Amino acid sequence: MAHRYNLNVFCLPSELVDTLTPRALVGQPPPREPSPPPPTVAPLASAKGCNICLGATFADVDEQRVHFRTDWHRYNVKIRLSGGNAITESAFAQLVGGLEDSLSGSASSDDEISDESDAVNTLLSKINYTSLSDVPEDGTLKAPLTALTWFHSPPSTQIGVYRMLFPLDTPPSAYLSELKAMQATVEGGRKWAMFLVAGGHFAGAIVRVGRISDEQDEVVQTRKRKPPKSKPETEVLEHKTFHRYTTRKKQGGSQSINDNAKGAAISAGAMLRRYGEQALRDDIRNLLRDWAEDIHECERIFIRASVSNRRIFLDYEGCVISKGDGRLRTFPFPTRRPTQAELARCLQELVRAKVSHLTEEALRAQDEAYLASLPKPKPLPAQPALESVEKPKPPRLTKEEEIVREKWNRLLDMVSKGRLEPLKAFWEREGQDLGGIDALIPEWTGDRRASILQVAAQAGHDAVVQWLLFDLHADPTTPVPLAWTKDGGMESDASDAEAPPAGSRRTAYDLARSRAVRDVFRRCAADHPDWWDWFGIAHVPSALSKEKEEERDDKKKQRRKGLREKMREREAREREQERSSEVVFPVEEPPKAKKEPPSGPQKLGGSSGSTDGIAGLTPEMRAKVERERRARAAEARLR
Repeated sequence: MAHRYNLNVFCLPSELVDTLTPRALVGQPPPREPSPPPPTVAPLASAKGCNICLGATFADVDEQRVHFRTDWHRYNVKIRLSGGNAITESAFAQLVGGLEDSLSGSASSDDEISDESDAVNTLLSKINYTSLSDVPEDGTLKAPLTALTWFHSPPSTQIGVYRMLFPLDTPPSAYLSELKAMQATVEGGRKWAMFLVAGGHFAGAIVRVGRISDEQDEVVQTRKRKPPKSKPETEVLEHKTFHRYTTRKKQGGSQSINDNAKGAAISAGAMLRRYGEQALRDDIRNLLRDWAEDIHECERIFIRASVSNRRIFLDYEGCVISKGDGRLRTFPFPTRRPTQAELARCLQELVRAKVSHLTEEALRAQDEAYLASLPKPKPLPAQPALESVEKPKPPRLTKEEEIVREKWNRLLDMVSKGRLEPLKAFWEREGQDLGGIDALIPEWTGDRRASILQVAAQAGHDAVVQWLLFDLHADPTTPVPLAWTKDGGMESDASDAEAPPAGSRRTAYDLARSRAVRDVFRRCAADHPDWWDWFGIAHVPSALSKEKEEERDDKKKQRRKGLREKMREREAREREQERSSEVVFPVEEPPKAKKEPPSGPQKLGGSSGSTDGIAGLTPEMRAKVERERRARAAEARLR
């Protein structure tokens, strides 16, 4: 049986549709049979029972209602819905006992039932029973869902259809029946709405897909002798495209996104782009209002837009398309710039069935190779094994410890960022509670520096370092931990290294990366030499007094002055060399016009023309001579 390759999913041949079967992995074992119902215990003559939980009987209705609110019953219900087996009450108690945090009681209120952090959901998240229905008995995996669903027609024909064409709540087992129902004709034809918007470009269309009812064709045949021409399977009923300037050139992104990220720009281009965005939004909404009647008749509505542009179509006052409309779809394939041609391509891609011709042997080999490439699922642990899977509990902190940690984090953040004024105000309030200026940084912060002064010195904030040294008398002799290296990293073998001799440990001065910070240490050593052992333990090389600093500044000025003088001398020498290299050529007066006598003998000999003086020169030399001649003529005119 020969088929066309351009098959419309709404106009498939009947002989092909009748032979279609859902395409599944040939190499995959049959699905697992549903778990048998649990054995029920015969209740007493006047007792009530639970069909889910094993051996649960109740004396009256109130006791049964209490049971329905217990974690045990809720757990069994969710396990059964996920394809698992119900467990006894003692087994459930063992599972709950292995949790870190369980509920305080079995009878929960309505608010507690809706909480997603209770024991039932915690157990389900650990066991992950939601994937049990996807894992067969032998441990193989099913193929993941793709944009296309395939149907097989023996002996060697496969038809692929996009899942987006089916209703959203359709299970995969009902795809074939939906495909057969799509072959029925609809009065007026099936209508779709398609919209594309990106980068200020918009393209929209109302299209007809599938066949039209034959009643109108029969009426036309009774009136005319010639049969009417058959209408195409797809037809564009309405279409519109327009463009607005909304995107920043060479930078991408709309103006509104840039304004939200960096603040509103005040350039002329920004104002034009904002106007373009507003105009684009108004144009699209006006078009939707004009097409409202056709959109209400559409079977599917396809929209391709970004998150910000999607608000143009939905969720505004008087919107034509509601936000929760079940007809809404996205294009299940990449699209290009919104144009009328791109809409036509997307339409053909959606309605055209994908056709392949593979034999069952080739399909089986293909499926086996695909299943072999899938990662094997991890074996599910047994239920009692949950007791051994326990993560170590982090130590619980008291409220006071949490407050202290928050203070340290704020302090280190302000010091590392150089925020001096907030740091001063914070230290006046909290400095004594944190242990003073020389308190060591706690280990739980993860900071490998020992003091606040070391943090400020390595960050390069000279103003903060000066405040710490001069005002708070911070200790510069505190050693840096051995694991801290010069570039801020960790030494790999620091823990195994022997302790260095005294005085060789690094200090805050060694962590300083800028000259301004090092000068602060040297100034403090010069002004207050008796505070600390600056030149020994603190590793400060020398003191920097005001006289030395002024002397250093004078040397800098003299050095700069000498450099400027050398530059002037060099420029003067270059100008003199240019003048000496110039060649002065004699400038000859232009020859006077010679009048030839009307008659008579002529004098012997030639006359010197205007080109005798520059004859034999290169074009560059001639141009130079001409410039000299013009300059002399201009000087003569000025006199």
